[in-house]
Amino acid sequence: MRFDRALLICLSLLLAGCVTTRTDSSSLGKNMPQASKADQAQDAARIHTELGQRYLASGDLQTALEKLTKALQFDPNYAPAHTVIAVLYERINNLPEAEQHYRRAVELEPAKGAPNNNLGVFLCHVGKIAEANGYFQKAVADPFYQTPDVALTNAGVCQLRAHDVAGAEASFRDAIVRNPKNAEALFQLANTLYQNGNAFRARAFIQRFDALDQPTAASLKLGHDIESSLGNTEGAHNYRKRLLSQFPDSEQAHALDTTASQ
Repeated sequence: MRFDRALLICLSLLLAGCVTTRTDSSSLGKNMPQASKADQAQDAARIHTELGQRYLASGDLQTALEKLTKALQFDPNYAPAHTVIAVLYERINNLPEAEQHYRRAVELEPAKGAPNNNLGVFLCHVGKIAEANGYFQKAVADPFYQTPDVALTNAGVCQLRAHDVAGAEASFRDAIVRNPKNAEALFQLANTLYQNGNAFRARAFIQRFDALDQPTAASLKLGHDIESSLGNTEGAHNYRKRLLSQFPDSEQAHALDTTASQ
């Protein structure tokens, strides 16, 4: 499941949209009005949020928390700061604080896709599946959200946890329609179809995943299992060979070795 989780990647995009362009004041003339205190506070919050994000990415959680706390002191209504500090609290397993900040980010930007998706992922993670689905729907409804396929894929994963297989399949298919190269949606749909006894249809989606040239141990194992179930010994062998070559220490490779030795 992805936060705009790829989270720090997507947060980088989010924060980039908040960066202000600085111009040499000497070129603007002496009568240019000074930035308002509110603008100065938001700029300080942005800078400290970016610093906090960098420390979080490097694993320095204490300094990250200090920077993010400072950001919210400058501007308690700066939504990106709430999102990043929520990620930090979730990482250290302080789930009540994490939830509070994810929810605050949505309160501040209720129509935006990214905060709604992030809250949906968190709620699904803590078992609030029914509530999570509503936030995924809000994320997809944002016409300016650049990755609605991400929210749909997350919704599908959450629906699987609720044993709503038909709903999950529909979400994955919608994600793929919106972004045919969504690797996670392709893998999840292939796996869902295979687990529900439709290996032939699953094959088409694992092949589309494979064409993206982003193999994982899980995808190669799934490809092997699909081809084995369809009686394609050569195809299964090729997947097995790739798995053992590219991911020899993976759980999936060990599983195949164990099966072969029995």
